[in-house]
Amino acid sequence: MKRHPELLLPASSLEVLKTAVTFGADAVYIGGEAYGLRAKAKNFSMEDMAEGIRYAHERGVKVYVTANILAHNEDIDGASEYFRELKEIGPDALIISDPGMFLTAKEVCPEIDIHISTQANNVNYMTFRFWHDQGATRVVTGRELSLAEIREIRDRIPEELEIETFVHGAMCISYSGRCLLSNFLTGRDANRGACTHPCRWKYAVVEETRPGEYMPVYENERGTYIFNSKDLCMIGHLPDLISAGVDSLKIEGRMKTALYVAVAARTYRKALDDYAQDPVLYQNNMPWYLEQIAGCTYRRFTTGFFYGKPDDAAQIYDSNTYIKEYTYLGIVQEVDQDGRCRIEQRNKFSVGDKIEIMKPDGRDVEAVVEGIWDEDGVPQESAPHPKQSLWVRLSGQPDQMDLLRRREES
Repeated sequence: MKRHPELLLPASSLEVLKTAVTFGADAVYIGGEAYGLRAKAKNFSMEDMAEGIRYAHERGVKVYVTANILAHNEDIDGASEYFRELKEIGPDALIISDPGMFLTAKEVCPEIDIHISTQANNVNYMTFRFWHDQGATRVVTGRELSLAEIREIRDRIPEELEIETFVHGAMCISYSGRCLLSNFLTGRDANRGACTHPCRWKYAVVEETRPGEYMPVYENERGTYIFNSKDLCMIGHLPDLISAGVDSLKIEGRMKTALYVAVAARTYRKALDDYAQDPVLYQNNMPWYLEQIAGCTYRRFTTGFFYGKPDDAAQIYDSNTYIKEYTYLGIVQEVDQDGRCRIEQRNKFSVGDKIEIMKPDGRDVEAVVEGIWDEDGVPQESAPHPKQSLWVRLSGQPDQMDLLRRREES
């Protein structure tokens, strides 16, 4: 059967959840203040989680909550209480990797679906069948799978068991995310939510009798970033993912900004809708997708393992920094009768700056900042301090939930 995949976006906060919903997500995955693998993300209080679930459900969007740590003994009692609290606010699914956490969730809230995290290393059809027999409704593939392997899994598992696959964002260098490097170097356990991303650091070799002489692992003038993977991007290969039987296309990035989420959601939403309408339309609009997705903060792109094992070309050797083409300024929270918009400002901008109003329907409206006022109505020449609540007049017309950004000079 031809599947119409879900578009699944990350959210680090209530604001980003609302952005994902507005800009085209079918579902959003979020983390609470514990038991997820992004402890450094802002994450959701229980109150914000309840509001986010209400907001999404009112708009026909699902919400999944991550609880995918590899739990130690002392985690289980707290997880049980956490699941009881989640039961009251009704997320659509829990994302779990640990069998102990799985059994705890089944005991406490059996009515909530369970999705098996990529952290469980799901790379063969027997693993998928195992989790189906336990009661899971969806399994997230390991990053190490090719499309051919996913297609075989689809053919060998029950029709009702859903397949979720990461299609965009950062790639972890360790097997389906299980990593001891962070724990070893910094004492922060990546498998319990505290990864410090040491796979992005710069490494060299020092020979014992030559202290202070740093030699690259590869004899290469570009330096050595042996772990620093390019970011995954499958915007140009959606037909292959759909034909392989993927039910949910997952965007990585629970520590990303609202700008990243808005760009990814809007671009993949349009690409999926275009392909569903007409595959020729999808191909014709490919330049627009590629231009738009470059508006995300990224490291350069790769197709990961989907078409075979990555070679050296999937690694970045000359830099460990992100490419940033836009600066995120804020989200339009309301528009008054005079056409001014209120935002909570994220980065500095000034009167006279040329910016873009990014709209959920795919339009980017160029505008000039004509005026800025603080909450007391005092005019400002610029907005240098993050998190200020400001009123802004623009030459273009903003609407509530539009996103404001500024293109950076190359």
